[in-house]
Order: sequence, then C-alpha cells, then structure tokens
Amino acid sequence: MTILAIDTSCDETAAAITKETKVMSNVIWSQASLHAKFGGVVPSLAQRHHEEKIDWVISRAIKKARTGFNEINAIAVTVGPGLAIALEVGIRKAKEFSNKYNLPIIPVNHVEAHLFSPLAISSSLQQEAGLSTLKFPVYGLVVSGGNTLFVLARKFGEYKILAKTSDDALGEALDKGARMLGLGYPGGAVLERFARQGNPLAYKLPIPLSGQEKRMVFSYSGLKTALYRLISKQKEENLDKKIICDLAASYQYTAFQHIYRVIDFYLSSLPEPDASKLFIGGGVTANLEFRKTIRGLCKKHKIKAFFPYSKKLYTDNAAMVGVCAFLREKHLGNSYVNQGLIDRVPNLQLP
Repeated sequence: MTILAIDTSCDETAAAITKETKVMSNVIWSQASLHAKFGGVVPSLAQRHHEEKIDWVISRAIKKARTGFNEINAIAVTVGPGLAIALEVGIRKAKEFSNKYNLPIIPVNHVEAHLFSPLAISSSLQQEAGLSTLKFPVYGLVVSGGNTLFVLARKFGEYKILAKTSDDALGEALDKGARMLGLGYPGGAVLERFARQGNPLAYKLPIPLSGQEKRMVFSYSGLKTALYRLISKQKEENLDKKIICDLAASYQYTAFQHIYRVIDFYLSSLPEPDASKLFIGGGVTANLEFRKTIRGLCKKHKIKAFFPYSKKLYTDNAAMVGVCAFLREKHLGNSYVNQGLIDRVPNLQLP
C-alpha cells in the first residue's frame, strides 16, 4: 500500500511517500525562521506560506521516492488537531489530487500519527521490522508544542488517556522558558543547547504538583511563574551567560522530572501487566536529556522504549501521517472517507 501523505497542521509544510511502514521520502519545509520575529506562529502567515510551498513539497516527495501517481494507492492528510486555516491548505490539496487521480483519502489524527511514529522504518529495512513491534496493549507518550499525553492503547484506535496537560504542553513550556531567558524562537532546541552548559541542580525550582502525581495531570504554569521570578531576581544583579545556562538546565531538568514522576506513579501503582512497550513521539523527543530521562524510567519498570528512528520524524512531518494511515486501514479497515465529509477539526482528540 503506497500512500502520498500531507501535513500542514502548523508551520511545517510536509509531504511524504510511504509504503506500509516504510518511509520512501519525507520532505519538510519549515517556516520557523519566518515566525521567529513574532515570537510564535502567526496563523495567516503560516497559511500563506503553506499555499506557496505545498506543490513544490509534494513534487519533491514524489521525485525522491522515485514513484508516480500511477503507483499511489491512497492519499493521507492531517485533519487535526492544528491551526484551522493551515489544516485547510493540506486538506484542499488532498481533495484536488483525489479528484484528479481518482484516489481515496484517509483522514489522519495528528496526535495519533505522533503516537505511532516509532513504527516508521527506513526504506532500506525489511518491512516486518516496523510491524513486529506492534503488539497491543502498548503505552504511548506524545510530547510536542501542542500536546502532552500519556495513554494506554488497548488496540489501534482505542485509547485510554492516563494523563494530559491541564495548561501548557511540554514543548510550549520549554519554548516559553527560552523566551523568558531571551533565547529566541523556536526556543526548545536553543534552551537545550544552553542547558548542556549549565548545572541542572543550580536552582531549586518546584516540581509541578509534587506529591500529587496520583492526579495524573501535567501542569507547567507554576514552573513558568517560578522561572520568571528567578529571572527577575537575577536581573537585579547580573544575568550573565553562566546564570542563563544554569537557569536553562534547572528549568529543563524540573520540567522533565515532572513527566517522570507522573508516569512513574502510574507504572508503580496501576501498571498494565500486558503492556511492555512505550512509544514516544513529538518534537520534544529530539531533546537528548529527555530521551535519557524516559529511557531511565523504562529501564526501572522493565519496559522497552521506542523512539522514531530519524530526527525528521520527531517534529511535524508527513511520513508519520502516511504510516498512521496504513495502520488505520490495516487494523480497522474502511478508513477511506468520502471527500465531501472530510473537514478540518482544529481541536481533534484521540478516539
């Protein structure tokens, strides 16, 4: 099953060709530098640049995969969650190609695609390599700029949300911390670079909801406030590079400890005996310290951690959308939807 996948959920224009779980091509055009001067994504600007770049990105993905529309069996497109006017660009293009080449469309949930992104494999690997890891039930953790979710997948399409954010997602919290430290946008990656040079124990920041892990909620509002107060206090003295690095390291460490403690509480108190895998997806997985933290947690509970094989699969991309569409058709069947019923769903939740 060869799929042309499209994602325009936020500020990356992405297209990919996937063959079952194999990634034949994965092309991403990022708008991050265009939004940097605004300190965040401007929806109207994102829409305009999606429209300008989407044809080139799709053409490039098809060329890199050395395929053509005569070999494509279906089109997969992200319908949500995301920015409404950005999602619309990808959906409109999917419908255009569906009409032109008489191809069915599979609508995809962006969060579900992140959840199963570790199953995507390089085109050079055997196909079975990706599917062999999918034995339900499995735990899933999605950590991105828009979502922080810890779930139990009993089977594909059936999820029990164990914990989710009550305010900012982890990626957004890291971006805001970087902004407070004057490190620019997008901030998560820059914050990580400064944190590597700092001491994570230099400043004692409050671990969110410490002692209340049984509430199974992620929250970063209190941590952000604590960082703001520390920065304000330091500015009265001297906010030099060493202090910025220590603050970045302490903030990042505390943010990750919060994730660790909530999931650790669940795995210690209410473990699912048949779940021995944790799939991790989303932009924050690009952070080396985060991956070390999660691997340590999984080792403690004798659970195997699965991360995407490529950094291009961490952030928003279309390859994970194509793989998710294939898995949806394989496990649920009848995934093709009449294009007249396909529309953007900005606040789409996991089923």
